[in-house]
Amino acid sequence: MEAKLVALGVETFKIALLLALPGLLTGMLLGLAVSIFQATTQINEMTLSFIPKIIGVVIVIILTMPWMLNSMTDFSVEIFNMIPTFIE
Repeated sequence: MEAKLVALGVETFKIALLLALPGLLTGMLLGLAVSIFQATTQINEMTLSFIPKIIGVVIVIILTMPWMLNSMTDFSVEIFNMIPTFIE
């Protein structure tokens, strides 16, 4: 019983990391690109890094939303189907 719960917790963290990965990776890559651009052009504007990251992350989340929704739905159905095994 405890092994099932631990496996469920590990799977929950895996799904959470997998769903967060596209947005986080996009923000990191765009932040790196803007930092390189700022270092090259010697522009030290703090707000310059936020706008591309926000726009990029929003676009990636919109594009990956169907995949994210399917992943969350499949995981939720799997958890609901496991409920009878935990009641015993």
